[in-house]
Amino acid sequence: MWTGLLDYLESEDLDLPSLQETIIGGSAVPRSMIAQFDKEYGVKVIHAWGMTEMSPLGTINRPLPFMTELSYEQRLDIQCKQGRAPYGVELKIADDDDNILPNDGLAFGRLLVRGPWVVERYYKQAGTALDNDGWFDTGDVATIDEYGFMQITDRSKDIIKSGGEWISSAEIENVAIAHREIQIAACIGAKHPKWDERPLLLVVKKPGSEPTKSSIREHVAQSVAKWQVPEGIEFIEEMPLTATGKIDKKPLRAKFGGYYLNE
Repeated sequence: MWTGLLDYLESEDLDLPSLQETIIGGSAVPRSMIAQFDKEYGVKVIHAWGMTEMSPLGTINRPLPFMTELSYEQRLDIQCKQGRAPYGVELKIADDDDNILPNDGLAFGRLLVRGPWVVERYYKQAGTALDNDGWFDTGDVATIDEYGFMQITDRSKDIIKSGGEWISSAEIENVAIAHREIQIAACIGAKHPKWDERPLLLVVKKPGSEPTKSSIREHVAQSVAKWQVPEGIEFIEEMPLTATGKIDKKPLRAKFGGYYLNE
């Protein structure tokens, strides 16, 4: 929705004189979009995150006083995170063996939440949805920094395991969308004989644009490690979306499930 708005404003040479800020929480907001809203339209993007199971707010990214001393790029780094938990909500990250991971902004693990209005069980289900200590597993993979800012790196089902290392499909997507000739992009895992999985980037071009695969790789390589850059890039006519406007990867996996990278 916001990509469409920005494209319309640009094509019609319009402004947003009455809009001061907007809260976006349906999907992770690309860094380029946060900067574009700010620099071109004077609109502050407030990141937020939540789930129906949390009734629904989990975090909101309001600035803290220390951020006024940071550079613009450093503040932007924090704005890209989903934010801090409101009163009543607890967050933690844990590995697959339930060991609690440090809040250092680097370690990432399963995001668990707890609070008085977090779901206890699903409708018509006899069993609890919580662990023995009352924590709910969100299905997201995230980091939490020293100030409590949480950042989702991926859904656990979407993260790509390549040669024993994890690659965030969400990070690749957000970087790719900053390419001026890309309308929208989705990243899924493709089979690879040596590395098990490698990123496959599926791209919808902007109308009237003809980006090359090499230009997209070069663009992505500026922001991620070399081993994370997708070898596989395919152009598609239309991106499948859910009813709420999020990228629906199920039909993409069904269509490209046999995609095999030999590089």
